[in-house]
Amino acid sequence: MPTSKNHRKGGHEKNCRKGLLSEKASSFHGRSGRVVVEEILPWTRTVSDLVAGKRVGPGLPDLVVVQERRKLTKLLLNVTIQRSLGAVQVVMPPEATVEDLIEATLKQYTKEGRWLILPSTDPSGFDLHYSQFSLENLDREEKLIALESRNFFLHPKKAVEATTAVL
Repeated sequence: MPTSKNHRKGGHEKNCRKGLLSEKASSFHGRSGRVVVEEILPWTRTVSDLVAGKRVGPGLPDLVVVQERRKLTKLLLNVTIQRSLGAVQVVMPPEATVEDLIEATLKQYTKEGRWLILPSTDPSGFDLHYSQFSLENLDREEKLIALESRNFFLHPKKAVEATTAVL
């Protein structure tokens, strides 16, 4: 029966001391008894000019790629309502107007069942701003694609009129 000391050494200690590593140990150290032949892969031509819409270089057929400009089909807009937690996310076509955005935001807000109950869901009772610090109302007939931002702030008109009357 082998002693615990002999068992730890694994019985191949003699080969390791002489520089002969076992197959498992030699593969760990990057040495292998097998000869590895490296094959050189043929270089494929890259066609970087194909993406740019230019003619391809010699040796390849003349190809011209016409790039199409993709048209925006939907816009993801974030609208924060005054005194509400978090923004309402609304997906709208770019041709929609600010008034359409207000109406869609109010519908989405009531559909989600948010905690703050709005005084009314009539779009004419609300104004849309770029932020809560902006004093300029956005024009209701302006297209969404022409706006400078995708994040907006919505508040009831009566709240603004009441604060200006107090001042």
